[in-house]
Amino acid sequence: GVLTSHTQYLGRVGGVAARCESQACNPRMGNLALGRRVLTQTVCGYKGTEPYCSYSDPSSSTVPCPPARCGECNAALPLQAHLAAAMADSSFRHPNTWWQSSVEVESETLQLDLEAEFIFTHLIMVFRSPRPTAMTLERSQDFGQTWKILRYYARNCSATFGLKEGKAVLDRAPCTSKYSGAYPCTRGEVIYRALPQWESLDPYGVAGQEQLRVTNVRIRLLERQSCPCQAKDPTVGAPLTQHFAIYDLIVKGSCFCNGHAEQCVPAPGYRPVRDRTNHVVHGKCVCSHNTAGVHCERCAPLYNDRPWQPADGLTGAPHECRKCKCNGHAQSCSFDWSVWRESGQRSGGVCECLHSTEGRNCQSCKTGFYRDPQRAHTAQDSCKPCGCHPLGSIPFHLGGGSLCDPTNGDCVCKPGVGGSHCDRCMVGYWGFHDYGCRLCDCKCECKEQVLANSKLFCTMKFAYVLKVKVLSAHDKGSHAELEVKVQKVLSQSTKVKIQKGRVTLYPESWTARGCTCPILNPGGEYLVAGHADRKQNRLIVNMKSFVKPWRASLGRKVLTLMKKDCTW
Repeated sequence: GVLTSHTQYLGRVGGVAARCESQACNPRMGNLALGRRVLTQTVCGYKGTEPYCSYSDPSSSTVPCPPARCGECNAALPLQAHLAAAMADSSFRHPNTWWQSSVEVESETLQLDLEAEFIFTHLIMVFRSPRPTAMTLERSQDFGQTWKILRYYARNCSATFGLKEGKAVLDRAPCTSKYSGAYPCTRGEVIYRALPQWESLDPYGVAGQEQLRVTNVRIRLLERQSCPCQAKDPTVGAPLTQHFAIYDLIVKGSCFCNGHAEQCVPAPGYRPVRDRTNHVVHGKCVCSHNTAGVHCERCAPLYNDRPWQPADGLTGAPHECRKCKCNGHAQSCSFDWSVWRESGQRSGGVCECLHSTEGRNCQSCKTGFYRDPQRAHTAQDSCKPCGCHPLGSIPFHLGGGSLCDPTNGDCVCKPGVGGSHCDRCMVGYWGFHDYGCRLCDCKCECKEQVLANSKLFCTMKFAYVLKVKVLSAHDKGSHAELEVKVQKVLSQSTKVKIQKGRVTLYPESWTARGCTCPILNPGGEYLVAGHADRKQNRLIVNMKSFVKPWRASLGRKVLTLMKKDCTW
């Protein structure tokens, strides 16, 4: 009867529908004590076997008292144990199991500690012993740091708590005598409703959460009450009936999801009881409406275009979080109140951009990148590196900014600089530098080495003697590079390793004079004898090098000379 009378109330608090699509929703209601440990101060038979007696139900003083029923309890023996877990088992499957305190205790405390915040809608307690003369129901919203009394229960509110029946005084909870009578001696009920039965209050709003949200529930049994049959039965000693005993503790509530979920899973910190239990009310929400968090208390990472709100439990409005407009270049965004106000409260999301993009909506490429016109704006590779050489190009926006046109990647070269990336001097220019390239008006005259004296050739101790074909020349600004093809290795020192094929030579005269001395023209074949820069691992060509256009007779002459006169 008690459970049936609460059906309509639970339906109202539970949300407008079982489905979350386009409307507020709430997980199923259940007993928060089920599957969790209920703490008590004592338990019958904890230190050994204890005898006890109790009376069955004389519903009023006009009904004759039945004889007392006596037995023994021992917490270590399953058939005689009456542990706290028996209060929280199924009242339908196990209607006759109960928790019982030690005999002659004056008061008791029951406490349920939850691993997360939950919604607590009402309490039902079914006593096996007579209900207490006085008790309180308390809750904590901060995991036991502070407590608030929700209801006082007393046979005489004024004498026990100094409160008038049914009225709250200032910030003190109301008191009721409705559930503190001596009859019935067993299966008497104590009930608490968090909200008046027909009050319209949004359970997801601030006021509703203040009344419904809990992390801990505590019940203080302050004063025992004897069954009136005790005074009429001289065969039973009074101490044997002086205990608290409870059949059922139903802490009715649900997972706390702000109206954004209909299902919950175990929250961090949940410790299941030893006995497997079905229908546990878990504490971590499986969020809908683009929300996230244990209680769906924030928007999902990419859905912060408007401020988070709980759903409306009265109108059913879901207040879904809205996706930020990031053009496919972000996995998360943040909400900015100033942006929200500036937009007339239409959009407040600021994207956390990826893929070399920037801007509130990742609508632009970063400095040094350009938008590839061949790619969709939402493509991950739509922003390409400019590729403009920083030494040879002019910033697209004078005074700084992108090195290229952000719409197509075109580079703007400095005077005398050419190439699609402004990375080399134009034909007729030399000296690639931060000012550009200089016009070739140097009229180079190179004094070349001659092979007149074999001893002089040998004293140069060349690191290499090669037959090469010059493929190309490149001005690198700080130096020049000659790409050559080695056709024959006439000699090399042990400190260099040269094989036939493509090799790079480094003429030292280029940056100072604007030409290569000795002269090495692209397309020509030469006999080249030079030194090596071992620190930079380079083959050097300079004014000390021996360079001559290749002739077979010259090659034979040099080979003979090295075999006969040179020892290196």
